[in-house]
Amino acid sequence: MKTSWLLGASVFALGAGGLASPAMAQETDGEDEVARQDVVTVTATRRAGTVQDVPINVAAVGAAQIEEQGLDELSDLIAFVPGINIVDRGARQGNPIIVRGLNADPIGSGDGDNSGGGTVATYLGEVPLFIDLKLNDMERVEVLLGPQGTLYGAGTLAGAIRYIPVKPQFDETMLEARTDIYQYSEADSLSYDTGFTFNHSIGDRFAIRGSIDYLDDSGFVDQPYLLREIGVSNPDPDFSDPAAVSANLRSAEDIDTEESVSGRFAARWMPVDWIDGTLTYYFQDVDVGGRRISSQRATYPGAGPEIFSAGAFENGKRVPEPNEISNELLALEVVADLGFAELTSATGFSKFEDDGQRDQNDLLVSLEYSYELFPAFGSFTHEVGETETFTQELRLVSTTDSRFNWIVGGFYSQQESVATSKEFTPGYPDYAGFVTPRPDALEYFSIGHNELTESALFGEVGYEFTDKLTVTVGGRYYEYELLDGAITERYYPSGDPDEPNTTTVFFPLFEPLDFESISLDQIKGLPYDPFLTQEDDGFLYKFNVAYDVTDDFLAYFTVSEGYRTGASNGIGACGAFDPTANQGACALAPGQQYGPNPEDIAQFDERQFGPDKTRNYEIGAKTAWLGGDLILNGAVFYVEWTDPQVASATVNANIPITVNAAGAESKGVELQGSWRVTDQFNLRGTYSYAKTELTEDVPFLIRTITPPGFDTAFEDGEVGDRLPGSPESQFSVFGKYEVPLENGNSLLFDASYAWQDDVLTRTGGRGSSVSIPSYGVANAKATYQAEDWSVSFYVNNLFDEYIETGIVGTPLSNQIVSDENGDPVTVRTHYATLGPPRTIGVRAKIRFGS
Repeated sequence: MKTSWLLGASVFALGAGGLASPAMAQETDGEDEVARQDVVTVTATRRAGTVQDVPINVAAVGAAQIEEQGLDELSDLIAFVPGINIVDRGARQGNPIIVRGLNADPIGSGDGDNSGGGTVATYLGEVPLFIDLKLNDMERVEVLLGPQGTLYGAGTLAGAIRYIPVKPQFDETMLEARTDIYQYSEADSLSYDTGFTFNHSIGDRFAIRGSIDYLDDSGFVDQPYLLREIGVSNPDPDFSDPAAVSANLRSAEDIDTEESVSGRFAARWMPVDWIDGTLTYYFQDVDVGGRRISSQRATYPGAGPEIFSAGAFENGKRVPEPNEISNELLALEVVADLGFAELTSATGFSKFEDDGQRDQNDLLVSLEYSYELFPAFGSFTHEVGETETFTQELRLVSTTDSRFNWIVGGFYSQQESVATSKEFTPGYPDYAGFVTPRPDALEYFSIGHNELTESALFGEVGYEFTDKLTVTVGGRYYEYELLDGAITERYYPSGDPDEPNTTTVFFPLFEPLDFESISLDQIKGLPYDPFLTQEDDGFLYKFNVAYDVTDDFLAYFTVSEGYRTGASNGIGACGAFDPTANQGACALAPGQQYGPNPEDIAQFDERQFGPDKTRNYEIGAKTAWLGGDLILNGAVFYVEWTDPQVASATVNANIPITVNAAGAESKGVELQGSWRVTDQFNLRGTYSYAKTELTEDVPFLIRTITPPGFDTAFEDGEVGDRLPGSPESQFSVFGKYEVPLENGNSLLFDASYAWQDDVLTRTGGRGSSVSIPSYGVANAKATYQAEDWSVSFYVNNLFDEYIETGIVGTPLSNQIVSDENGDPVTVRTHYATLGPPRTIGVRAKIRFGS
């Protein structure tokens, strides 16, 4: 495996050498050449330098590109960066970010996930924080491709993303107002996005800056199958009978609405020339009306018009599924110039909250506990979560003008997460004959609580052996402790005073009527389960060689590592196997028996999973040609992934969990370039290819079912199986043409196209899964640009491509069961998340001040 990668790297290096031959290369000053294009300055290496100067694979999208392409959020931006993909499921739930194909989880609903997939760390300024931030008043966004463990720590298995906002300016007083009015081709109403930014300097050493934006997105997905009254109405009436449908169901249009308020307020103070401090408060509150999905894939062989079916933009869920998401960050960044080095202190305190509801019918029916016998069975889950994080980093970066440079620093983080899940089944307790049914029909309650503490020491040393050759080595020692679970006896006595109750899952219908759920604050007061404590430490290293072939040609070779912490699956442990009892929701220990047969032995630890690690080998080049008008950059990489965290499920109750597999790898190429064809015409483009696959067999990796019915089955992952979640190939192109006008203003015309290959939804395409079809999206825009204002008319998804961004479940779930009357009950687990259809809009901006 590694030999073939090295051969590919050698071919790339030879090609790069050929490009740099004296017959073609232009021996002019590199900075003057690059200056002919808007090359963004980055601080990815903790030192300022242009993208062309930095000997790592980093893509930077500056403020100019964000504005000219109308990039509103991360999913818009990532389409124009090579080697990275995002599964855009809309605003309701987390969207996983996947770099170089390093993902082993199947495409899922994303409910309750605020990690971004866990293999890519995101930073807001200098503070680590996962957030899909609105791209307003950004100086740039930096995307670091490949593991970044030494400087950026945990969660950088595949890379890192840095949002860099504009700091308050000491020499500027201004106000900028902006608005965007648009409509989806499938929506019934307009959408609006309005905001403003201000900067005010107070003297020469103090300034404040703020921005606030309000988004009212109409959505474009209808939900025509909502129950009129949960527990009373029939979710599967005779769909060929309009009267039966009207008596039981109601319709809602454009349910995937998004209403958000986001912004920041910052104060910057430079009391003396050598100290610069900025205090910033960020906030983003999002209220989402429902899922952006199509249930068109839920089809049933041989079904007639009396059976449920959905259209391309119809959500088949039975209850509303709103979600409220709140993010806050208070950050203090202080930079001190000590003469010999620059000292940076970055302190952050963040809080994430979500409060949502979702349809639970499909899961409960598929458990085969006979819920479907109740003709009016309807259920929903109410989930609330909160995460608070404190981080502190101190970093010292040398600034002396010598061949020797260094970085040294320390990092500390403490994060506490707490969550509850309540499941309600209105009408079912009475139907099932519970003697003392609960008035609220609460039948399931679970709690989650964990605390992760991380600390690290890191550093890098670089030496410039010649004017052309620089070698850098770095390392990071880290350790973490994870506390998890809960001792719940103070609220739910176990009956045995000598045995603590570690159960975090409860079934209130089987409890006394005085059973009460507890709040997040009460859960925080519970002691952790000592058996679920996880601790680990380790060392990561980095080696980089950079060689300036010419002033316009930088070649580099990098070996880097990244890691991700382990965690608990948050499920109570199973007791000993009892052949006379039905085993409920629980997690097995490795080697524990779960069935009557000798081979019914657990292969994995279902209770918790350990850390995983990557090692990246990369060779790349950054070049400028034609007097700086043409920039071509590329890299070839090979990544080893050890103990990858992969999705699986418990044997009992089929609950999703994470386990550790043996190994995987990714290898490929990433290219990006820009060409200033004339003073008026510019082109940009990217291309990437990544082949990701398992390197060892993984028993029981793929969870599936065995129709008829929903009995759990597992399929092994095999060597060579392609990993899910990202395309093998993807490319993008963007062009802009400027027409100067006699009055000094200009007309700007630009267009873009981004395409991605098909995407597997499960490893190796196993488990009867389906692939996400390849698709391309074209955008076009015309702008009238004056000195202080501009107006743009744009069309996104110009050709109205029908885009499935993710597919949940498999066709095996498309089954019909029966209620007690023999009437059909459909399972609608199989659906697709959608990208926006054609969108037409007008965007305007005006600026006052200087």
